[in-house]
Amino acid sequence: TGVQTCALPILVAHADTVAVTFEGGQQLDAKVIGTDDRTDVALLKVDTKDRLPWVELGSSDNLQVGDWALAIGNPYGLGHTVTLGIVSAKGRVIGAGPYDDFLQTDAPINPGNSGGPLFDMQGRVVGINTAIIGQGIAFSIPVDEVKPMIEELKTKGAVSRG
Repeated sequence: TGVQTCALPILVAHADTVAVTFEGGQQLDAKVIGTDDRTDVALLKVDTKDRLPWVELGSSDNLQVGDWALAIGNPYGLGHTVTLGIVSAKGRVIGAGPYDDFLQTDAPINPGNSGGPLFDMQGRVVGINTAIIGQGIAFSIPVDEVKPMIEELKTKGAVSRG
């Protein structure tokens, strides 16, 4: 109940309006609270009196290569999809910038999956799906990289770095 927040990719940074659509079609207007272009993450806020579904943030540091992972997204606008794969690598550098430290998985993600969660097998979010290379190679921002930014995005609207 009350204010709900979530971290999503920076696709929303320059949008005129932002809405969050839930499975079942419920749509809520969202306000961009903060963005971080270096990690491609934004913090959104929706106001509602309804109780919204939520997920627990896990620990990407606790993942091991070979662990199973689930990717959820909206590829090609087909609605909510779930795919399964394994964590293939951690700390992967793909030339995306100074904070290149991605989780690599073979859980199929496609255009439209960006911003969707990567779950461990206990149902906790361990990454934010962000990039694909070719077929079958997907990358996620580790949730342990995002967690420390949430409060700063909430209070300052941006992440400051030395």
